[in-house]
Amino acid sequence: MSKDNKNSKVETELEVETPETEEVIESEDKTTDELTQLREALAKCEDKYLRTHADFENAKKRLAKDKVTAVSYANESFANDMLSVVDSFESALATIEAIETEETSEVLDKIKEGLELTYTQLNKVLEKNGIKVVECECEFNPDVHQAIMQVDSEDKDSGHVVQVLQKGYTIKDRLLRPAMVSTAK
Repeated sequence: MSKDNKNSKVETELEVETPETEEVIESEDKTTDELTQLREALAKCEDKYLRTHADFENAKKRLAKDKVTAVSYANESFANDMLSVVDSFESALATIEAIETEETSEVLDKIKEGLELTYTQLNKVLEKNGIKVVECECEFNPDVHQAIMQVDSEDKDSGHVVQVLQKGYTIKDRLLRPAMVSTAK
């Protein structure tokens, strides 16, 4: 081939390739942009799915925990109502002990024995169901004690419980009723 033919062929090829090359490059840019947009949309959808799934799993766990709590504390209102019965038993036993003398009748002794047995049974049922008496032989604790009054005491340090006026109770780890106490000044 002659030199002129080679040059004209090269020029022709360049002329022919130039418009097509620009179209191909533009087409590739468009495809790349579309692909990038699709990848971003996919990433957003994946993120949304993962967040929704995590929210669902958290809600499921929260509902399971709430269910366990509801079952554990289902008897709370019943237990609260039973505390007045316990108080009545304690009051009856204290009254019998107060009137007890050497001349008390055998009938009164039998009544006292029956009350003590029933009271013991009631306490066992309460303990079986997770209801316990609040300890009061310690320093005053505002979480479980309610101070009704302060008194002078030689035996107790300041801030310690001197006398329990009404017992407090807990059910599992919740406070049913605070103990009403008097504290040392």
